[in-house]
Amino acid sequence: MRAHIEELIHQAVGYLKRDGNLPRDVEPVFQVDQPRDPAHGDYACNIALILARTVGRKPREIAEMIVERLPGSKRVRQVDIAGPGFLNFFASDHHLRTVVREVLGAGERYGHQRPGDKEDVLAEYVSANPTGPLHVGHGRGAAYGASVSAILAAAGHRVTREYYVNDHGRQMDILATSVWIRYLELCGESPRFPDNGYRGDYIYDIARTVRSRRGDKLRHPWRVVSDGIPPDASEADDGDKEAHIDALIARARELLGERGYRSCFGIALETMLADIREDLEEFGVVFDRWFSERELDDSGALERALQRLEAGGWTYIENGARWFRSSALGDDKDRVVVRENGRTTYFASDIAYLLDKLERCPGKLIYIFGADHHGYVPRLKAAARGLGEDPDRLEFPLVQFAVLYRGGEKIQMSTRSGEFTTLRQLREEVGNDAARYFYIMRSHDQHLDFDLDLAKSRANENPVFYIQYAHARIHSIFRQLDGRGMKHNPAIGDAALKRLTEDHERALMQALGRWPEIIEAAARRRAPHDVAHYLHDLAGQFHTYYNAVAILVDDDDDLRNARLNLISAVRHVIAGGLALIGVDAPEQM
Repeated sequence: MRAHIEELIHQAVGYLKRDGNLPRDVEPVFQVDQPRDPAHGDYACNIALILARTVGRKPREIAEMIVERLPGSKRVRQVDIAGPGFLNFFASDHHLRTVVREVLGAGERYGHQRPGDKEDVLAEYVSANPTGPLHVGHGRGAAYGASVSAILAAAGHRVTREYYVNDHGRQMDILATSVWIRYLELCGESPRFPDNGYRGDYIYDIARTVRSRRGDKLRHPWRVVSDGIPPDASEADDGDKEAHIDALIARARELLGERGYRSCFGIALETMLADIREDLEEFGVVFDRWFSERELDDSGALERALQRLEAGGWTYIENGARWFRSSALGDDKDRVVVRENGRTTYFASDIAYLLDKLERCPGKLIYIFGADHHGYVPRLKAAARGLGEDPDRLEFPLVQFAVLYRGGEKIQMSTRSGEFTTLRQLREEVGNDAARYFYIMRSHDQHLDFDLDLAKSRANENPVFYIQYAHARIHSIFRQLDGRGMKHNPAIGDAALKRLTEDHERALMQALGRWPEIIEAAARRRAPHDVAHYLHDLAGQFHTYYNAVAILVDDDDDLRNARLNLISAVRHVIAGGLALIGVDAPEQM
């Protein structure tokens, strides 16, 4: 409807320009919005106010000219001029009835556009280091990324969903060494666990897998392992936890040899990746590709990216290291890409991965990062410029933290210490549906206080329950219909849609008509909370209608079938909307 009104206005402006009533070179950029007060129409437009600034005439005068030249439309009942010159459009009954027909014709895909109508998108999200189970912070990024991707696809974008596996670097070495030390414990040694190691029961689980596969072949006496290792931070005043863990990693490599170390490393990576993948799939988050960082080196992408930076004159040598001159391209400082020992840095891999994605996707690259990764934005945009690519192709929605509350008390979390709530634990406590909805019901750039007690409640105050109950209630009405020996005749209902004249019925039809615009706006704004809020409002309008009107009228087949058509349309939109945000639409509750 919004697009239709925009087209009517463009035609009216075109007629006025042709007739000399407006300058021919004027190209106004105006808005068509939904007014808060229904008395102001279903849509309002500021075109007259915009043109008044350009042509130097009174807004109401321009508004009157536009209204006079608006083409006729069966979808518009009337157009009023309000205030200083706003145009208020009122939808016709014909339009509202058409909406019901369109929903019933398209089902849950109502409002979706054809794949490929919009630019391609490659969305990367979660991408948690495979050094531990996913926690509740990762869960918000997963829910947001999956919902945004689904909404973008519904809006006509071809979307590739990608998880970047950081399986090459120091954190993975710390994980492998942590597992090996726990393995030594299982073998009967009495090692001291490093301050900077990964803790948590999952490390013991991986260590047990290592021992079941390798027996005691990786065992070495702790006195040999610890000999000459610099003190840890908690061991001595001059202790250094970073130097300590790095020395342990080097000792593990030395004692185990490349094959033994890779065995421990590989089992840790394999176990954690399998756990993460299973956790996400159970959460309804499925990726098209799991991209291994090691692929960048194996495919030559890393070397190719560095060569392109060098060819552009964006690298230099200092103190034996190769630096990327990123400060000249918008970053706050230059970055090392190759260390003095010849090893590439994490950032070099980020640049290579960026180049790989730019070459695979001709459209937008969406990096969904946690808010603590805000520093990556200028450096990756600088990398794009250094590679000779358009940095505007990169987007960085930064997802704020989610804080759990139980009984009004905040739950503390620390990943390295192993004291954290995993995504799996959250899902087991509140269920997938509540977790998916609560994660996205606020804008991603706002902090989220996740109330566990509310998420578990089966009351109208729980928004996801409220929406699902509306869907289940509609199914219940159709079951009641069968119980009374009646049948729903959609053809009779369609012919009788003109009987839907109650205010609540008009409000529901108007809400259904907004759904395609909600999808479009949510995709454009990368805002799945728009969908969540719309569904909550639609559910509320349905509950109000249900309480105000008898839907299964016994003595009026036409009216009964028309109302059944209407609530069936509501059911389709609720189910389709919940699917976009990864929430089930139950038939019974």
